[in-house]
Amino acid sequence: MTASSPMGIPRPQVKSLDEILPHEPLLMMGAGPVPIPERVAKANSVVINHLGGVMAQVIGQVKTMARYVFQTESKWVLGVAGPASAAMEMAVANLLEPGERILCINNGFFSHRMAEMAIRIGADVHELHVGVHEAADPERVRKAIEETRPKVLTLVQGETSNTVFNHSLEEITKIAKSYGCLVVVDAVCTLSTMPLKMDEWQVDVVITGGQKGLSSIPGVSLLVFSNEAWAAVKNRTKPTAQWCFDAQLAENFWHNDGYHYTAPVSGIMALHEALKLVCDETLEHRFARHLRCSKALQAGIEGMGLSLFIPSESRLNSVVGINIPDGLTAGQICRHISEMYRVEIAGSFGQPIVRIGQMGEQCREHNLFRTLHAFGSTMRDLGVKVDQPNGMAEMEAYLQKIPRTLYQVA
Repeated sequence: MTASSPMGIPRPQVKSLDEILPHEPLLMMGAGPVPIPERVAKANSVVINHLGGVMAQVIGQVKTMARYVFQTESKWVLGVAGPASAAMEMAVANLLEPGERILCINNGFFSHRMAEMAIRIGADVHELHVGVHEAADPERVRKAIEETRPKVLTLVQGETSNTVFNHSLEEITKIAKSYGCLVVVDAVCTLSTMPLKMDEWQVDVVITGGQKGLSSIPGVSLLVFSNEAWAAVKNRTKPTAQWCFDAQLAENFWHNDGYHYTAPVSGIMALHEALKLVCDETLEHRFARHLRCSKALQAGIEGMGLSLFIPSESRLNSVVGINIPDGLTAGQICRHISEMYRVEIAGSFGQPIVRIGQMGEQCREHNLFRTLHAFGSTMRDLGVKVDQPNGMAEMEAYLQKIPRTLYQVA
């Protein structure tokens, strides 16, 4: 029986984090969050005045670096304290008023989330459903735009949930712009892992989170509005229903050195260092590193005799989906590889796959070898016949075929 307390509620007995966390760190190779570099972790321990001159300088550099990573000259870079879904909600809530029409290209779980958010603010929501193994077809999108005439079109560059890549993003965006749509792109798992040229491709809003390709911490996210999209934000007839996600209030902190709410100071410091590492590496080298590592991993998985979920022409490289062998579940596989080999991979949202991430710090050769060995060993432990040595050899052969000097910075 718990002893009574003069405060009324008894003092709880809880474990320390040292008692809860695994003594041997897990290698985070799922669909995010990803491992973070030491510089990012160190920056995440810093707390300063969120309204002081030092913070203003940090924010200025975050915006400058973000413009490079997003490939835009737009002034309207904003951050939000929250996951990438918070940035997604900020975009939807600020661009649309009740009754205005939106067309959401639905490739899966996360692309549908934008439709859910639009429904909650009272928008007139339409969805174009795409087959689970397919990328969005530009002509189907054109037809859907002609039928619905939306103010806003949303789509994902990469659907994290089922590992589909909308490889026709540029063409789709230009079609949408020809009909006067504002185009919102979810680049949560793709920003800095593959090309995305916001200005050249005429994208109006790009959304991302910190915890994937940028290799920062979860909880601080970024989005950028084009001038046209920002004009739509400023010309609203009613304020947004969400106070924290009001872009015009956020402007006061992100552009006027003023107050909106207490900023996630440590997280912004971490994001600054993550963006600095991207800029130091350069986008060209970073894209090459991600492509090389992901293709090598895919070759290794297929070399074992396992199959990938998405056909190569529509396959996302930043998150690799693997078909689950008969008789197993994602939970069994993820639990075993974590407990036995200290590697974390992910299940999915409704698809019969497990997912291995190839974003940011996950894309290092030593991580590939540890992960593929752990995955092959897990399959064997769980009774699946795989050719583990051949899988490792195929991955090594691919890495040798594409020299790392192509992406190393001198």
